[in-house]
Amino acid sequence: MVSKRLLCPHRVRTPPPQFSWVDHRLVRDRHIDPLSHAAAALYLFLLTVADAHGLSYYSDRTLCRRLALSEHGLENARGELLRSDLIAYEPPLYQVLALEPLPEPPPGPSFAPRMTPADRALPIKEIFQQIREVLS
Repeated sequence: MVSKRLLCPHRVRTPPPQFSWVDHRLVRDRHIDPLSHAAAALYLFLLTVADAHGLSYYSDRTLCRRLALSEHGLENARGELLRSDLIAYEPPLYQVLALEPLPEPPPGPSFAPRMTPADRALPIKEIFQQIREVLS
């Protein structure tokens, strides 16, 4: 029997205000954006099987079978989640961590492309006029 203990007691999950164990900030704050499909699948699995403290323990063999991953694929997915600070892991124990705010981007110029007159939306009438001009 595995003895469960909190790996990061200061990061115990609690239901977020929208009352869902899957915190909307995962998407809204883009925590999930850099993850591979395998890492996202592992994270969803761990969210689903975790107890009230975010703890679970599944063997690598079981996780590979349940998620259709190779051992190497599981190691990579787990590494992504660890680097993204979404889980803590001490074999065989996983803890899904409370989401931390992501750092603010450094201040600086906006990199949004500027619209040129050619980028503006044209009324359909103008589009057809341009087509007629090209075809004549």
